[in-house]
Amino acid sequence: MAFSGAYTALITPFKNSEVDHKALSELVERQIDGKIDGLVPCGTTGESATLTEQERLAVIKTVVDQARGRVPIIAGTGSNDTAKSIAFTKAVSEIKGVDAALVVAPYYNKPGQRGLVLHFEAIANASPLPLVLYNVPGRTVISLSAPTVATLAKHPNIVAIKEASADMVLGTDILSTVPGDFDVLSGDDFTTLPLVCLGGKGCISVVSNLAPTLMHDLVQAGLNSDLKTARELHQKVVPFAKILFSDSNPVPTKAGAALLGWCSDEARLPLYSPDEALKERVAQGLKELGLLS
Repeated sequence: MAFSGAYTALITPFKNSEVDHKALSELVERQIDGKIDGLVPCGTTGESATLTEQERLAVIKTVVDQARGRVPIIAGTGSNDTAKSIAFTKAVSEIKGVDAALVVAPYYNKPGQRGLVLHFEAIANASPLPLVLYNVPGRTVISLSAPTVATLAKHPNIVAIKEASADMVLGTDILSTVPGDFDVLSGDDFTTLPLVCLGGKGCISVVSNLAPTLMHDLVQAGLNSDLKTARELHQKVVPFAKILFSDSNPVPTKAGAALLGWCSDEARLPLYSPDEALKERVAQGLKELGLLS
């Protein structure tokens, strides 16, 4: 399966400390109505680090059940433990309708590049699902190098990367060394258009939680080489993305979802609900995009 377009790194709504599956189902429907190209539950934005394994499975199942095959689903299954990542990826593969596993670079352990290759290859060898690598050094401390990505791209079960370093030199090097059928997706809203212009296939976006149509249209304009439209949309995305990353992700995004009446702004500790100043900034950003009156 080829992965292209704008995918949403979904928030996980909470209500009274529990996953709000009703709000999550409604969010999925809203995303599909907004022309989103795919959905990614249980990633960083979904607060997977503070979900139990049973909660993660339940979240993924809710997303799959609501999507009903209308868009691809890439489910977050990775951790800093290779064996646990293998076991959880296998468990997720039993949920019919999941198209791929998003596997984050192992955090805390801080392996070298050789360890990263061994980690991802072990998971890919055992996984019934194709793997999407997830490079997010701002969260994991370590970063996949371009030669490491090129090595992993040779594995038949590793098909794409979510490149969230915001490092355009690294992104350029990755695109220049991987085969054409290996999909490079920006994991950073700020670098979506530049990566697409260099040959990337799209993005896994935080902004699209609140503005799915905007991100879909931006990626499609880039893929279609309509640079005038793409630049105009990019200039709308960047100021809003700055607001959504002005505090720990997904705190500002949940503030936006609450302002729109979609769910509570509750996050799990050590994250927190937004303060009034942040709510005001998010509200202003939504108004500038015409999403809030």
